[in-house]
Amino acid sequence: MNPRETAETLTAIIEPPVEGAGYELVDLAYVREPHGWVVRVFIDGPHGVAHADCERVSRELSAVLDVHDVIPHAYTLEVSSPGLDRPLRTAAHFARFVGQKARVKLHHGVGGRRNFSGTIRAVSPSGTDVTLDVDGAAFVLPLADLERANLEYRFPKSGR
Repeated sequence: MNPRETAETLTAIIEPPVEGAGYELVDLAYVREPHGWVVRVFIDGPHGVAHADCERVSRELSAVLDVHDVIPHAYTLEVSSPGLDRPLRTAAHFARFVGQKARVKLHHGVGGRRNFSGTIRAVSPSGTDVTLDVDGAAFVLPLADLERANLEYRFPKSGR
């Protein structure tokens, strides 16, 4: 299996126990880094995620991955919160953050453009497109073409 197929298989294996523990699987990455292979799992909960939550889910996922034995070599499992620049993968993710800023990169693009930064305005009723307001212009972006998307957190300006 190539890394992308492995990531898809890992998502199918990992999502049920994460949801069963009361969390949402926000994203999963299976990547080769200089120190070796890493399975990076991002979870969120209704009231956020604390370090203890990540430890608990990591222990559970470690056992689940050992049973399924999908990865034939050594790897590191990392479980963390999605952070301020939370990944957006699904229509539900975009719908949850309507009114907030996001960065979106598409595989093929719209109108010759692949990179967008703006405010999430809406998700189509079918869940296939998201509308992003970029400097006053509305762009309808197909989620099927999504390469990567993240919230774009803006720190409040200090009064100094």
